[in-house]
Amino acid sequence: MANKKIAWWTPEITGEEAALIKEVLDANYLNDGDVTTRFEQTVAKLVGAKHGIAVTSGTSALFLSLVGVGVGAGDEVIVPDITFIATANAVTMAGAKPVLVDIDPNTLNADPAAIKKAITPKTKAIMPVHVSGRGANMNEILKIGAAHGIPVIEDAAEAFMSVATGGSKKFLGTLGKAGCLSFSPNKTITTGQGGMIFTDDDQLHVRLRELKDQGRPVKGTGGDDFHNVVGYNFKFTNLQAAVGLGQLSRLTQRVERQRRTYKLYAENLAGVKGLRLPGFEVGIGETPQWVDAVVERRDELDKFLIERNVHCRRFWFPIHTQKPYKLSDAQFPVSSRVGPKCIWLPTPFNITDAEVLQVCGYIKEFLNA
Repeated sequence: MANKKIAWWTPEITGEEAALIKEVLDANYLNDGDVTTRFEQTVAKLVGAKHGIAVTSGTSALFLSLVGVGVGAGDEVIVPDITFIATANAVTMAGAKPVLVDIDPNTLNADPAAIKKAITPKTKAIMPVHVSGRGANMNEILKIGAAHGIPVIEDAAEAFMSVATGGSKKFLGTLGKAGCLSFSPNKTITTGQGGMIFTDDDQLHVRLRELKDQGRPVKGTGGDDFHNVVGYNFKFTNLQAAVGLGQLSRLTQRVERQRRTYKLYAENLAGVKGLRLPGFEVGIGETPQWVDAVVERRDELDKFLIERNVHCRRFWFPIHTQKPYKLSDAQFPVSSRVGPKCIWLPTPFNITDAEVLQVCGYIKEFLNA
């Protein structure tokens, strides 16, 4: 009999979404409205942000944040080489050039020294990514930004409810000028697609409202509204917000499960030769979106696990290897060396302790052979 499948990730419906969606349908107002506002305020309060602006995706959140701080044609934005390509694409959408920087091999996040070296007179934003929910070195990155008068926009797509290291006790996504979440299906909460921008800056908040809704800082009629600036349509509907509110009903349990899953992997894979977990400081509230590992024989291990019905996900290719942003490996020695060794281990909400231990057993069997 085949082993039960252990998935890398599985989206989860809580059971609360249907009633909330029905309320929206019964109200006959499906567009961005009062339920969206309720969702924005609820999520912002959870992380201690003054403002939350819900938009169509994490990518659009990044794009709007960049435009909101004045990034445009001819500008440069610093982006880590190891991240989902959406981070770089959002810069390109804004008309600017993504300037890729190498990573810290220990954290897989942008190396502050590489960020500092990459700054030019054209640099108009720094966009660190909190890979897998592990905080980038925000203390150093914020110092660099402040020293050069450059705003920091956090790509916190994978870091909802993860507390920053460094003593601030603030949530990732709330430390920079703006921070951006994703609600795609493989995130802590999902609305199918969607995203949110956090900011404590009142002026930027108004600007972001204008940008997401055709230049209107407040919701209009669609008729005789004033449009004093150019804006776009990145509205987040009441239907999506209803799903999001339903998802939040399981948030505490999900965060607890994510932290426990990491602890089990860390305890049971400690000292295994050929594998390293970059790790999380769960004791202070850092929360894994997914548990990642650096493995010397990654592709062989991945194949070995699939044969046992255990499914992982290999890391993104470094952005500098992708055709739209092609650059030499020599410019990125760390990401070129470490990236092909990185993999996400199974981390779904419904994984059991026994299944985590089963995965650990297979990994040790393979690496100790």
